[in-house]
Amino acid sequence: MSVENTSELTLDSPRETFQQFLTSKGLRVTNQRIAIFDAAYGADDHYTAEDLLDRSRKIDSSVSRATVYRSLPILVESGMIREVDVGLDNKYYLANRETRTFQAQVIDTDNDKIYEVDAPFMEWYGKTVCERLGMEPVAMRLQVTARKIAKS
Repeated sequence: MSVENTSELTLDSPRETFQQFLTSKGLRVTNQRIAIFDAAYGADDHYTAEDLLDRSRKIDSSVSRATVYRSLPILVESGMIREVDVGLDNKYYLANRETRTFQAQVIDTDNDKIYEVDAPFMEWYGKTVCERLGMEPVAMRLQVTARKIAKS
């Protein structure tokens, strides 16, 4: 997870914010990119690129797999979407709707669900360790893989 400050996002109108981001990067605002953004930002849970393709096509049937895969890095760079790498076959994505403390992921092996948990100490820890080494943090992640406790 990037440790960049996302408080600069204008979340009153997320679609407009994304359109402004595209324009600032010299990228065209297309119907397909907007459909992909709407599907990505409108999701309440984690999703893969393939999930996003399915959701985007429900909004605009002309969305192609290639456009989704090319758009994901743009969405992540905009700060509107977060990429979550849990070390499995796929990367997962999640809408970045509000500025929060650092988020850790707990991966439930019983149902393959990912839970986001506040971990405010991680930002402090990353900065402290890096300062001691004369560095600055660029990215951090904390992930726990867990399963339900078997009741005796």
